[in-house]
Amino acid sequence: MKPETAAKKLGVLLAATPEEFRAGPVSRSQLIALQEDPPEWLVELRRNGPHPRQVVAAKLGVSASGLARAGVTEPLTTDQIQDLLREMPEWLVRERAVQADVRAEKARVKKARAEGAR
Repeated sequence: MKPETAAKKLGVLLAATPEEFRAGPVSRSQLIALQEDPPEWLVELRRNGPHPRQVVAAKLGVSASGLARAGVTEPLTTDQIQDLLREMPEWLVRERAVQADVRAEKARVKKARAEGAR
């Protein structure tokens, strides 16, 4: 698989990976080995970042679209994410509320469908 795909599956930012990882294709067995026994560079990337957009969104409790609406376009480190969670800027409070509403609506629809299927 392409290094981009492998990085996504590992939850890391491709640009932050070592050159040898980005240089060529990653086999399924290599990916499994990285998942089961991650090297130090992978452990560090997962711990400290910079993190890809989906990981940033998940850690902040918002959607990727919410990040875009807020103008957050660059990858963030774990420290930057923690700072945002401590400061709780207005946009983050708003986007977390939007995300909570979306989850509640999905749960409501799922429950309604389950009751209708009986």
